[in-house]
Amino acid sequence: MTFKYMGADANRVTDQNGVYFITTTVVEWIDVFTRRQLADVIVESLKYCQKEKGLVIYAWCLMPNHLHMIVSAVEGKELSDIIRDFKKYTSKKVILTIQRIKESRDWMIDKFEFAARTDYKGNTHKFWQDGFHPIRLEDEYLVKQKLKYIHQNPVKAGLVIEASYYNYSSAINYEGGFGLLGLANVFLALKLC
Repeated sequence: MTFKYMGADANRVTDQNGVYFITTTVVEWIDVFTRRQLADVIVESLKYCQKEKGLVIYAWCLMPNHLHMIVSAVEGKELSDIIRDFKKYTSKKVILTIQRIKESRDWMIDKFEFAARTDYKGNTHKFWQDGFHPIRLEDEYLVKQKLKYIHQNPVKAGLVIEASYYNYSSAINYEGGFGLLGLANVFLALKLC
């Protein structure tokens, strides 16, 4: 098996049913998800995408300013469309939640408005950076590498001392526990078991 990473396909989903490592980042790397209410917007949206949109999640980790996942789409659905809709919805929902909870860091709204003005897409706010940097995973080595990277992210950032202690991650699932999201088995998906 090969690993598609370089060249013209480096920033595109080339196989809508393939398994991909993706990252989506808040504009200016703003630490939005340090508030539970804002992180929960992402979790609830991911649950919805799993149930209603055909998103298959194998691993995930929501950091204060970005989201890593290993994902695919069910047959007949397009991963690019699911992620586009997820980002569009969560962008609006996070902004509304910031306003509703009277977030003390109201300067964030100004940053999101400024990002929208420089983006020329006609939106009032821009929350996520463009793209989601898909890397297709086709072999066991790459899957294990990305799983470790995702789950160790909060440890390396100094947020927890053990990966499984971080609530907004699938690390606990991989240690036999139950996390916030149900997961599919990536090794079965790639027929690597």
